[in-house]
Amino acid sequence: MTTVSIGTLSLESTEVLHNVELAYERCGKKDAPVILVCHALTGDQFAVGNAENPGWWSGLIGPGKAVDTNVFQVITFNVLGGCNGSTGPLSINPETGQPYRASFPNLTIRDMVRAEHAALNELGISHLTAVLGGSLGGMKALEWGHLYPDFVDAILPLAVTPAYSDYGVAFNWIGIQAIENDALFKDGNYTDSSELKGFELARMAAMVTYRSGNLFDQRFRRCSNDSRFEVESYLDYQGKKLARRFDANSYLTLLKAMNTHDVSKERIEVEIFSLSFTKDLLYPSEQLIPWLQGLPNASWEIIETDFGHDGFLVEFEKWNGHIKKKLDNLVVPQLMR
Repeated sequence: MTTVSIGTLSLESTEVLHNVELAYERCGKKDAPVILVCHALTGDQFAVGNAENPGWWSGLIGPGKAVDTNVFQVITFNVLGGCNGSTGPLSINPETGQPYRASFPNLTIRDMVRAEHAALNELGISHLTAVLGGSLGGMKALEWGHLYPDFVDAILPLAVTPAYSDYGVAFNWIGIQAIENDALFKDGNYTDSSELKGFELARMAAMVTYRSGNLFDQRFRRCSNDSRFEVESYLDYQGKKLARRFDANSYLTLLKAMNTHDVSKERIEVEIFSLSFTKDLLYPSEQLIPWLQGLPNASWEIIETDFGHDGFLVEFEKWNGHIKKKLDNLVVPQLMR
């Protein structure tokens, strides 16, 4: 695993993290224009991956693809507060010599972006052609445009809104309560995330919001097996799968950070190109487009899909052309300098 150390990081809460590290994936030529890719809630730094283990956005990023690694270098960080190599609740607190667990400080999306800005400086990168991300990653893209307009040429936020919706906060609250009220949670000092039924339930509730009712109906069609509906088995599987691979304290840290996301009062001057997906329950376009219309340099497309919020992870053929066109328009002036 590849990591970069950024030392001490002061948080918006005024707390200070020491010995901060971010894990990252870096693909493409190191002298090429840089695209920063930001993952969603339970994603990781492996957006591209490799032939044996394709990354979560390998359908979008790679040689000859919309984000062409023959043209760009692509960097993805595991988010601060995550559990795939970056400093988070599983990390050792240098002041105690023990894992942070639930004592890990509250974060904001801005904290995460400031950490990544510091990490890029450590890597010798002083400018980004674009920041591209969906969901939590889209929140970070918006914050990049707000915090560092001189560092980035454009931001491409997908499946996101300027502020997290009350509907989204409501489902996050269900997830938080399910985890924190699990008897085995023990105030965050649990033995193993995979033992937390509350964590599984939190994931099940979230899964219902990621895709549309139409897609659930088309996929499961009220089919049952051994007196159980297949949709029930599907949700059980998804809950157990996440609880085995992700840390519950990290999940809580990131949910609470998402709840604080709000750039709705900010006037972002940097170029914005956004994609919104129909039937997205968490980030509906009607909460995004009016805000974009008030900005000086914003454009957008609405993508028709039954996948709802998960549209930014699938059906690349429907929307990757928009991303490619925008990135091509950004990089041509650089190549002509």
